Amino acid sequence: MTKINVVALFSGILFSIGLGISGMTKPQKVIGFLDILGEWDMSLIFVMVGGIITYLIFNLFIKIKLETPLLVKDFYTPSKSKIDRNLIFGSILFGAGWGLGGYCPGPAITSIGTGSLGTLLFVFSMGLGMFIEDRFIAPIISLYKIQHT
Repeated sequence: MTKINVVALFSGILFSIGLGISGMTKPQKVIGFLDILGEWDMSLIFVMVGGIITYLIFNLFIKIKLETPLLVKDFYTPSKSKIDRNLIFGSILFGAGWGLGGYCPGPAITSIGTGSLGTLLFVFSMGLGMFIEDRFIAPIISLYKIQHT
């Protein structure tokens, strides 16, 4: 196992423990957070703020102390910065799935271990949706972009 895989494994374990402790693996907690017009459960704001603060501290430290990453050649910087239809449509689908199911991908995968039928169906459906997008929708979009450029 390479150093990168060890770091990825440790990061994934740490992330899943944090999801479990914070309640993000409980759909009713997430749906309560998203229900701002009903009985709103604002406790997940602390999870978001904690994540943002941790990111800002580590990001600042890394930018000050390191010229290059420890395990790879370059820092990954996303090249796409434009907000387009795909981003907006994907965000709407993601939000709808999160609101209806109470899961987003990380907590859903973390919750597989519970053996809950609802969780397993959600993860299967999510995987199926990713497969359909990758094999059928993305090629159509690419072809459309080539023809209309």
